[in-house]
Amino acid sequence: MDTYLAAAATASFITFALHTWVGGPVTAKPLLRSNDMHDVAKYTNYYCWHLVTITLFVMGGSFAWAAVYPDGIELAWVSLLLSTSFLGWNLFLIVWKSQKFMQMPQWILFLGISVLGAVGVMG
Repeated sequence: MDTYLAAAATASFITFALHTWVGGPVTAKPLLRSNDMHDVAKYTNYYCWHLVTITLFVMGGSFAWAAVYPDGIELAWVSLLLSTSFLGWNLFLIVWKSQKFMQMPQWILFLGISVLGAVGVMG
């Protein structure tokens, strides 16, 4: 078993859990209660929230599969591409919109996943 890919899987599943059970009540539920947004914008954002939820879970499963079955390394590469893309977009958005790095701390989670995944696929 590849320890780094297993760690990337664990980090992805932890991020999934934080996103679902911490972020959901803080972000998704208030979004649905909003009367200030048009329904199309509101439900599109809610839909995208769940796309991220699904993606995080699949990333964890893909890293886990590749950790156990070396022939599945392509799954780890795809998950690494996703995590580094999410990391890059998060950092770009913070700088572009003049946010503070701790106002949008998701980059920390994706940095961890990306580093662990990169070491795993390169090793």
